[in-house]
Amino acid sequence: MPTHREVSGWADEIDAVSCLIGSRFSRRDLRAHAESYLRGLISRVERKNGWQLAEEAGEQTPTNLQHFISRSKWGVGEVRDDLQRYVMQHLGSPDGVLIVDETGFLKKGTKSVGVKRQYSGTAGRIENSQVGVFLAYRSAAGHALIDRSLYLPKEWAEDSDRRIEAKVPESVSFATKPELARQMLRRTLDAGVPAKWVTADEVYGSDYKFRRFCEDRGLHYVVAISKQTRLFLNGQRKRVDEHTGEMKSRNWRRLSCGPGLKGERLYDWAFVSLSVSKGPGSKGDDFTHGFLVRRSISDPDDLAYFFTKAPRRTHLKTLVRIAGSRWAIEECFEQAKQETGLDEYEVRSWIGWHRHITLSMLAHATLAVIRSRVHSTASKKTTST
Repeated sequence: MPTHREVSGWADEIDAVSCLIGSRFSRRDLRAHAESYLRGLISRVERKNGWQLAEEAGEQTPTNLQHFISRSKWGVGEVRDDLQRYVMQHLGSPDGVLIVDETGFLKKGTKSVGVKRQYSGTAGRIENSQVGVFLAYRSAAGHALIDRSLYLPKEWAEDSDRRIEAKVPESVSFATKPELARQMLRRTLDAGVPAKWVTADEVYGSDYKFRRFCEDRGLHYVVAISKQTRLFLNGQRKRVDEHTGEMKSRNWRRLSCGPGLKGERLYDWAFVSLSVSKGPGSKGDDFTHGFLVRRSISDPDDLAYFFTKAPRRTHLKTLVRIAGSRWAIEECFEQAKQETGLDEYEVRSWIGWHRHITLSMLAHATLAVIRSRVHSTASKKTTST
């Protein structure tokens, strides 16, 4: 059980985060609303909708908080920058991992910005939803979401009436999900976030421009690719799943890609080093590209494929660990939706979405930092005994 002092420290951390972003609001009432909104998201309120957040803040109606999120003047990009600095201060590491993924937000109607019938990983099928592309940061100290972009489908981007109604800025044009991911990575790296690795699912890993961007910025990667990706190997250019069928039993090693709810996540892995023409991000013979395959132990037909770029002589265990680190962003989504209201917003506009999501991410990061301290303290107590 946590001590009274430890619990008091948790409350102090929430105060510190409120002060961290306080300078982003020009008026006292906006600072007060920002603190109320953040505290409401972190609180044990069952649902983080407008009415319940208002009740938690002692407001008679949600009007003030709704105005704060949707119509008042403050820079959400600056708050996102504060979020990144906060995560780096407490969780940052030179060998940090940047993780790209998306999540869906199921919606009714046609008014919410970016909503359409599209595939939602949340539902596992095509549903009426919004889709956000996210960037998470992971280190040995913990993991948290650090950037976000709402995916604006092409029909939305080209519909001036819908854009005006949802207050989509004129500067926003249609961008694919890999393009949004590159924009977030660029912002993050330009801000000085320390990172060595990138991992992402096949939507991003199969995109050549995404991989080349990582190389140009000096990032190593283990990114999933589609089984239909073609690869020149052993003198033949074939789909990656066709190459896998030719691998010998001696090529496979059973390794864990990290702990899960039921223990170590064991799979069989095979790796082949590739000869790739060196691009502008290369440095002599310091790195190598590779083709990594993951095979389920219980179902040998369940395969996943990855392209890798890593320092030469990187151990297979390291590549497997990076591939397995994608679970961290999935855990971030689950925690943020359950604990800090990531998907419980009641806004339809572009700015409203980004503001709520950013504050929810900041609330989640606050909890991640508190968890990191609790685990560190518990580890020290175990070591001392």
